[in-house]
Amino acid sequence: MNTSSDFLAELSDFLYPRNQYHGELKTEYLQFNLHLQEFSQRVNYICSLQTGGKIAPEEAYKQIQNLWKQLKRSKKAIQLN
Repeated sequence: MNTSSDFLAELSDFLYPRNQYHGELKTEYLQFNLHLQEFSQRVNYICSLQTGGKIAPEEAYKQIQNLWKQLKRSKKAIQLN
């Protein structure tokens, strides 16, 4: 029988999947990979909301555009070339 903490851990893994990093192990690369995975997850949610009719296509576009700008800023902050 699962305890509530096991259930919450499984639910968290399902809602926020993490992929293993296979690149060169540098702190800045790992940091950017984290931001990139978060960007991907949030874009997926926005697309699902738009497909389900919960938000308008224009709103989805604006939100994704803002997320893209945040990702670009994080890349600059981390100083990746």
